[in-house]
Amino acid sequence: MTFLRTAGRRFVDETDTAVRLRGVAVGGWLNMENFITGYSGNESLMRSTVRAVLGDDRYELFFERLLTAFFADEDAKLLADAGLNCVRFPVNYRHFEDDSKPFAFKEDGFRHLDRAIEACARHGIYSVVDLHALPGSQNHHWHSDNPTHRPAFWDHPHFQDRVVAMWEHIADHYKDNPWVAGYNPINEPADESRAVVGPFYRRLVEAIRKVDNRHILFLDGNTYSTEFDIFAEPWENTVYVCHDYAAPGLGRGGDYPGRTDGKYFDKAALEAKYAERTEYSRRTGTPVWVGEFGPIYTGDERVDAMRRQLLDDQLDIYRRDGAGWSIWMYKDLGRQGVVMVRPDSAYLTRFGDFVAKKNRLGADQWGSDGQGVVEVTEPFQAMIAREFPSFEPYPWGRFDWVRTLILNLTVAQPLAYEYAELFRGLGDDDLIALADSFALGDCDVRTSLLDQLRTG
Repeated sequence: MTFLRTAGRRFVDETDTAVRLRGVAVGGWLNMENFITGYSGNESLMRSTVRAVLGDDRYELFFERLLTAFFADEDAKLLADAGLNCVRFPVNYRHFEDDSKPFAFKEDGFRHLDRAIEACARHGIYSVVDLHALPGSQNHHWHSDNPTHRPAFWDHPHFQDRVVAMWEHIADHYKDNPWVAGYNPINEPADESRAVVGPFYRRLVEAIRKVDNRHILFLDGNTYSTEFDIFAEPWENTVYVCHDYAAPGLGRGGDYPGRTDGKYFDKAALEAKYAERTEYSRRTGTPVWVGEFGPIYTGDERVDAMRRQLLDDQLDIYRRDGAGWSIWMYKDLGRQGVVMVRPDSAYLTRFGDFVAKKNRLGADQWGSDGQGVVEVTEPFQAMIAREFPSFEPYPWGRFDWVRTLILNLTVAQPLAYEYAELFRGLGDDDLIALADSFALGDCDVRTSLLDQLRTG
C-alpha cells in the first residue's frame, strides 16, 4: 500500500497511477447533525439534555452503541461493492478534547475513527479526516455545533491555538497510515473579515507539515468552501476543495430544468457555477475535488425525479473534468442518504412524531423552506425587509439570517429538551434497540442513488 499524493491535476499513488477519489461523507456520525439523526438544535445541546435525562452511565451506553452501529465493516463493504474508493469522515473536535480541559487530548478520542478507517482499508477504500466542528465554531450554522449564529473561532486566538495543537495531534496519529488519503483541516470556514482565515491557514499548514509531510491537505475555501481568493500560490501536495450544492436541489428548490428563487437552472447553469467554484484549482493546475454536493429528496416522485436528473448532470460534469468527489451523504433518516433508517424502526417509532413536529415548525435548516409557521415568519421577514431594505448580512443574506434566528435557534432549542424527554423511562434494551436502528442490516438502501454513484 502506498501514500497518495497530488501530481498536477491528478491524485496518484507512488507508482504514478492515477486515482480518482469518489465516495461519500459519513455525516451525522462523529459530528452529529439534527436532520440526519432526528434531534433538534446543535449536537452539544442535544447531548447535554439527553445526558440530564439518562444519567452518565446510560447516556454512555446509548451513544457508544449508536456510534458503533452507525458505521461498521458492512457499511464499508457496501461502498466498496458499489465501486467507491473514498470516505470523508466529519469529526467534532469534542471527540479529541473538552472545553473544560483545552490542550488535554482524550486517550480514547480516536477509537471510533480508527475503527472506521481500518474497516475502509480492509475494503480498499481511502479515508479523509475532516474536522467539521472547531472550538468556537468556524461558521454560523448547526453543523459546526454552533449554539448561536456567530462564528467565534475567528475572533479568539485561544480557539485557533487549540486547533493548531489538535491537528498536530491528529497528524502525528495518522502520519504513517497510507489508507488515510489526507486531512481536511477546516470544514466550510466563514470568516466575514476575510483577514484571519488566510493567515491562519498558513500557520496551520506549516504546523501540520512539521509533523507529517506525506499526506494530502484538503483545504476548503472561505464562505462555506466557495471563495478561494484567500489563497496565493498553491502549497505542495494540497487540494483546494469546493462545495457545489445546486439551488434546485435544496429546500427552496423549484423545477429542474427551471427556475429557483428567480434564477433559471439547467445543466449549462450547473456547469457555469462549477467552473466558477473550481477556477482557482484549474488556474493553478491542482486537482479538483468536490468535497460536498447532492440534492435533498422530498418523497414527491415528480420533484425527486428532477433532483435525480440534477445529480446525474453534476456527476457527468465532474466525470468529464476528471474531478473527484464526496457526496453528502451516506446515512440518515431519509432526506439525503444512500442508506436510510426504516420508518418502522425502533428509532422512528419512538421519535417519528417528534421529527414530524420539528419539520412542521421548520426547526432544521437543511431541507426546510425556511418558513415553518408562515403566519409567524412571513410578517417578521416582511418587517425586516421593509425596515432594513439594505440589510444583507454575511454569509447568505437577510432571509437566511432571519430564519436562523427565529427557527433554527429560537424554535429549535426548546425542541432539544422535548427530544431528550422522549428518552425518559426507557430501559437499557430500549436504548440499544434505538441505537441499532442505524445499523446497516436494519436500514434500507436507496439503490437508485447508489447506482448513480456507481457510474459517476
